[in-house]
Amino acid sequence: MSEAQSAEISREIARRRTFAIISHPDAGKTTLTERILRAGGAIQMAGNVRAKGERRRTKSDWMGIERDRGISVVTSVMTFEYGDCVFNLLDTPGHEDFSEDTYRTLTAVDCAVMVIDAAKGIEDRTRKLFEICRLRDIPIVTFINKMDREAQDCFALLDEIANTLALDTSPATWPIGRAAKFIGTYDLRTQTVHTKEPVGEDDPRIIQMREEVELAEAALPLFDRESFDAGHLSPVFFGSAMKEIGVTDLLDALVAYGPAPRAQQTETREVKASEDQVTALIFKIQANMDPNHRDRMAFARVCSGRLTRGMRLKHVRTGKQFALHTPQFFFARDRQLAEEAFGGDVVGIPNHGTLRIGDTLSESEDLRFTGVPHFAPEILRRVRLDDAMKAKKLRQALVELAEEGVVQLFRPQDGLSPIVGVVGTLQLDVLQSRLLGEYGVTIGFESTPYSLARWITGDRAKIEMFQDMNRSAMADDLDGDPVFLATSSFMMRRTIEMNPDLAFHDIKQIGMSAA
Repeated sequence: MSEAQSAEISREIARRRTFAIISHPDAGKTTLTERILRAGGAIQMAGNVRAKGERRRTKSDWMGIERDRGISVVTSVMTFEYGDCVFNLLDTPGHEDFSEDTYRTLTAVDCAVMVIDAAKGIEDRTRKLFEICRLRDIPIVTFINKMDREAQDCFALLDEIANTLALDTSPATWPIGRAAKFIGTYDLRTQTVHTKEPVGEDDPRIIQMREEVELAEAALPLFDRESFDAGHLSPVFFGSAMKEIGVTDLLDALVAYGPAPRAQQTETREVKASEDQVTALIFKIQANMDPNHRDRMAFARVCSGRLTRGMRLKHVRTGKQFALHTPQFFFARDRQLAEEAFGGDVVGIPNHGTLRIGDTLSESEDLRFTGVPHFAPEILRRVRLDDAMKAKKLRQALVELAEEGVVQLFRPQDGLSPIVGVVGTLQLDVLQSRLLGEYGVTIGFESTPYSLARWITGDRAKIEMFQDMNRSAMADDLDGDPVFLATSSFMMRRTIEMNPDLAFHDIKQIGMSAA
């Protein structure tokens, strides 16, 4: 590759901003997503999560169950341009039952926008998502939402973030007015006022803002780019997504100091985004985005190089060549052909079950990206099929939805009906809804005597001996790896004590055999 081509790749990669929005449910995450898309010129009219009648629904919540319940249950990917930057926005599920999908999504981003409800402050789900970001040293930008409603004191909110999350805060904007009198923000960096209506210097809200800003500047740290990039300091923005106040402030900040694509870790080395050779990580599979075509879309984070339509990449898990005939950019469920993509971009790759979550695509090198795990499920249910004529279709559907990550699928070695594992009961509702709506299969669930699932590793002969002795409690996962199903924590501890030569895992790295 010529020096000019390498320079072009570097320039394009520097323009990329790939980020996720994380929050506790009902903090306004999806509403903020819609307003960001509108501010970025990607849509003409922002939608509402709980729209009625002719009012427009949200673009990012495109699945039927999301629209019915007013929640996000799958990760949506939206690509748009703003301020000479290319944004890849990933709207993650807010509900804790879909934490595994969120965790995998966070492997594909370079920073996260943490949305906090101004009245409620740090909530449980926010704390858990933040800890995931901290494990990956993902820089955090904080947006304190709903300032147009009754809210906590701003200094109290900043203290709570600092004390609860051990994260330094540096206010980038400050609210002008509160609740019904909230009309805009003051930018501490440019010392400019952004309001929805004219306001004089003698307005009580301006006077209060000036006094508070003076105190904030004296008591709180200034923004430090190095500390932000390391994940130790978060710039804080105040606003109201519903009233579209503070959204442009946030977007402009992501343009100015949002991190460019970061290096990604593999089993053998670190891959820098500016490398000439193309590498990509499959972090999500979505089936049936277009029900008319029964399509299966793999979402890939381009980790390095310049990906072009028609190129052939090595599918590292199988060792086979994979042709990129129709890579696509996404705008929720809508899509367009991607003639080229660069490190940091997220593209969709149509396939027929060849690609799995955690797979690596590479131009030539045998690499495996790390950090994409399966977590042991907390709820295990046996699938009941009332119409035996649809048994084959059910088997196919369960495999496809398990490959997508909707549930985990375990096939009992004693030949009984399959068992699905989930984090929360809402996943079971989604499974039922999608099996009926997309495959025409009606199922029910039956309880099982099992409460824990653990992957087994160790000497192959000893694993086989253990399986023979515990056949009724053994199952194979989607990859064919052995899983032990325990009836209780006590039984699990006893099994571990009696089998010191075997290891029992509650986490399995995707794309790698557990055994």
